[in-house]
Amino acid sequence: MQTNTLCNARNRYSRFTAAALALLVTVAGVTTQATASSHEQSEPHAHKASRWSQIGKASWYGRRFQGHKTASGEAFDLNMLTCAHRTLPIGTLLRVTNLTNKRAIMVRVNDRGPVPSGVIVDLSWAAARSLGFNGRGNAHVRLDKVDGPEAAQLNWPELGRQQNLASSR
Repeated sequence: MQTNTLCNARNRYSRFTAAALALLVTVAGVTTQATASSHEQSEPHAHKASRWSQIGKASWYGRRFQGHKTASGEAFDLNMLTCAHRTLPIGTLLRVTNLTNKRAIMVRVNDRGPVPSGVIVDLSWAAARSLGFNGRGNAHVRLDKVDGPEAAQLNWPELGRQQNLASSR
């Protein structure tokens, strides 16, 4: 009788150990998945929340203002990829996307404006040409602020000069 009781106790102990081990593995797996999925979901939301963007109408200015002093103190050059924005700090880098044809370029804020009401950004002639609307007066665009590592890789103010664009092709 004692042998039978001892065997039953061992079986109960092994079943209990197996169940506890299975429960531990399951809980550890669920915790790992929950942690990984919570990081995947929270990081993009936090990243998007810190991104600045604006959608609206863009216009351009060119030859008439060539050589005039901008708000940054530099002379306006219609062949540079620059823009005027009412509120962004001078020197801010922007990705401008023409929402009609999906062309996108990088520009640097170096002036204040735009003067026309209902316009969010006034681009240089070269920027408007690159976006494909220099023949028209304006375009529907999205502005995205560029900062961090992406901005650090850009070579300003030389980026955008026509001779640099021609020599890089």
